[in-house]
Amino acid sequence: MSLFGSLYVGASGLQTGQNALNTVAHNLSNADTVGFTRQQTLLSDRQYNTLSVRPKSVANQQTGLGVCYADVRQVRDYFLDQTYRRESGRSAFYEVSYNTLTEVETLLGELEGESFSNSLNNLWEAVQELAKQPASSVTQGLLIQRASQFVEQASNVYSALSNYQDNLNVQLKGEVDKINGYAERLFQLNNDIIRIEAAGVEKANDLRDERNKILDDLGKLGNIDYTEDLEGGVTVKFEGHVLVNRAMTFKIGMDVDEETGFYTPFWLTDAKKIPQEDGTFKYQIDNCKVYDMMQTISTEANTDIGSLKGMLLARGTHRADYTDLLDAEKYNDEVSSSILMNVEAEFDNLIHNIITKINEVLENAAIKEGGTYLRNEDGTIIQLFERIACDEYDADGNLLREDLTPGKEDTLFTVANLIVNPDLVKEPTKLGFIKMDAKEDYETAAELQKVFETEDYNLNPNVTTKTNLVDYYSSIVSQVANTGAVFNSIYTNEQATVDSTEYARQQIVGVSDDEELNNMIKFQNAYNASSRYINVIDEMLEHILNTLGA
Repeated sequence: MSLFGSLYVGASGLQTGQNALNTVAHNLSNADTVGFTRQQTLLSDRQYNTLSVRPKSVANQQTGLGVCYADVRQVRDYFLDQTYRRESGRSAFYEVSYNTLTEVETLLGELEGESFSNSLNNLWEAVQELAKQPASSVTQGLLIQRASQFVEQASNVYSALSNYQDNLNVQLKGEVDKINGYAERLFQLNNDIIRIEAAGVEKANDLRDERNKILDDLGKLGNIDYTEDLEGGVTVKFEGHVLVNRAMTFKIGMDVDEETGFYTPFWLTDAKKIPQEDGTFKYQIDNCKVYDMMQTISTEANTDIGSLKGMLLARGTHRADYTDLLDAEKYNDEVSSSILMNVEAEFDNLIHNIITKINEVLENAAIKEGGTYLRNEDGTIIQLFERIACDEYDADGNLLREDLTPGKEDTLFTVANLIVNPDLVKEPTKLGFIKMDAKEDYETAAELQKVFETEDYNLNPNVTTKTNLVDYYSSIVSQVANTGAVFNSIYTNEQATVDSTEYARQQIVGVSDDEELNNMIKFQNAYNASSRYINVIDEMLEHILNTLGA
């Protein structure tokens, strides 16, 4: 090789050493950048020139043309990435469930400084006092007062549970908007990465870092699968459906229930549009929902992954009441898996049983005694509790309270349609408890006491142990606390798995200052060696030229 050709060999060493040092500097400057992946420099020989071919020799006579900067690759472990994204999604699912149970336990235990259990106990104590002196205006007034407080507090608890459902519903929409935003950005990154890497000159590593960070975040929201093609584009599936590929994005829409306002995620591209008379259209989403909520939640089947699914399950599909407990099959299919619906149904069942049993005792006493006993002037039987007859509005026309069960019998009491008899609130002594023979009605008062003491109630169709109405509420609270402890244990274990996986992943993708400093010294020495090599060639050329010139 000529001396001038040797200068190009040295120049390749300088250029390669400089580029390698730039990579080291890039690693060090992004050591604390979230989502950054350590980049590794790969060097290789340039093409060799063959000077002569000698069959009898071990090797041909060749001369090298220097070194080249072969590649700058990201150092990642595909299987650790998969494990991290799956387990972080599972951890997020149980975190949502645990947080919901914690909030529900707080709502049941104390609401605005007053515990519902106190109002229940106060009503029970008022019934006990009535049993001692049923004809006393004091004990009758105390019963009506405690009943009013009981109804008010029950309404507050149920409203708080419903409001938390609405809160989760709002969060659901935010999560879906985030998923759609991720899909759009992934589509852009796919195109940018393919365009940059198409020439085979460089890798779009920083864009790949952003894409990997999005996949990490997307894995927390739901169960994802992804594959990268030969050109660098990634196809991502969300809950088994393509979310984004090289050609397009598949957005998630939100169907709104007209009665509850609850959102249901569905795949927009798969839904059938149904035109409406007003020029708008609705979607037929029966066969394109993102989630099949009838699936059994199982770690083995990977159906317990993602905060979005956790929120959907916790929120449920509607406002539950005691009627959801009447059909065991319906309860197990639609209610049991939802934290809030389950508690709403059990809580409403408690209120329903207390109300209906008390009214039943008064009705039986009125029928038994006959005459005007426990009856209004028009002959109708006096009930302690009544359903709201119709929707109530304020002076401005705003709905204050809605009759959710219009046209049904008065026995179908739920928290949503319950009030204390207004006539008794004005005049508690209308109860009387003086029988037609002018004697105090101790028997009816004792029957009211038995309403709370009889152990004849199940929390739900799956619980065989019976309890009385006094302990029913504490059983609900205990059930929520125990379930919360189970979810907390699962979440803690899952988070430990996520942390250990991330630690193992950071050992690979993370930047080590010591390692980078060693690389810096190595490439500096290589750069200096190339520089000295060029100096030697330069001196040789100078000597030859000076000699020839002389």
